[in-house]
Amino acid sequence: MLVNRALCQSWLTQVTYRFHGNVASRFQACRHTLFTQRAWQPPGRYFHTHRSRWSNIRSPAVEPAAEGGTVPPNNVIKAIAFTGAFSIGCFAGATIIEYENTRSMILSKAKQARFGWLQNRLLVDRDTWWQIKNDARRFWDSLTPGDKTFAPILVCNLLAFGLWRLPAMRNIMMTYFTSNPAARIVCWPMFLSTFSHYSVMHIFANMYVLHSFSNAAVLSMGKEQFMAVYLSAGVFSSLMSILYKAGTRQPGMSLGASGAIMTVLAYVCAQYPDTQLSILFLPTVTFSAGAAIKVIMGIDFAGCVMGWKFFDHAAHLGGALFGIFWANYGAQVWAKRIGLLNYYHELRRTKQK
Repeated sequence: MLVNRALCQSWLTQVTYRFHGNVASRFQACRHTLFTQRAWQPPGRYFHTHRSRWSNIRSPAVEPAAEGGTVPPNNVIKAIAFTGAFSIGCFAGATIIEYENTRSMILSKAKQARFGWLQNRLLVDRDTWWQIKNDARRFWDSLTPGDKTFAPILVCNLLAFGLWRLPAMRNIMMTYFTSNPAARIVCWPMFLSTFSHYSVMHIFANMYVLHSFSNAAVLSMGKEQFMAVYLSAGVFSSLMSILYKAGTRQPGMSLGASGAIMTVLAYVCAQYPDTQLSILFLPTVTFSAGAAIKVIMGIDFAGCVMGWKFFDHAAHLGGALFGIFWANYGAQVWAKRIGLLNYYHELRRTKQK
């Protein structure tokens, strides 16, 4: 399934920039390390330290200006605390959702087995509106687990992209949908910025890469675990960006889903390192997924060491490290949710009584 998806071209281009869209000419600046055999499209997250650099995005609308200044130590502490609390909340929420989904599925199967004959008799009494809803349900059920998980993420990204086009929302988007360690508000932008894209090419490349690898990741982890990893990875990559900017004293704004997508890419490449991938428009040039993620991480590491500022290399590298960690130790970490599952089960039984 991985081999039949194509991500190499757009992946290498967008893996490292979180906010910009010039994918074709920036092969080394990709934050998204997603590879497939048909095409490769990288995710991107941009890093801007000067207001003038925000002009990389060509748009008739007024372009946002980066917020400069030093990084207050309190902002770094807040970012670290928020990352830990948010990640714990994501995995706790995923555990509860997994329990409720499993319980709902069991009850639904039992009800269908008991009253299925009655439901079949009532089919003749259904109206046209019910038929439309039934067709929509059948279409949703026909989607792959990866597509079902990808759909709400795509909707959230499209909504944020649309809000950037509204002049009245510009200040709100700049405040809450761009991550900047020198800004007054630090915590929630670390999360919201992972759904924020300003240019068409940026959001297209990121979503294309995510869609190409989401099915393999969801089949491997399950949709609840995948969402917990994806959301936590987005905040973790923002934290790595903040720590890098604070350490180098070069604050600036960044945004984009590439950090979280880089985690998905690194996870898939680590789980299936021998999968053969290729670059878009160069289908005859193939390479292994394991070699691809090493090259991409090497480029991001070089970008951090050499101080390249066109892309948010620290966020990309942080996302990749998160994905590799989860590929090696995620099963052990996820197994620790059993205690919470038992506690929630007992709590639910108590309330039912």
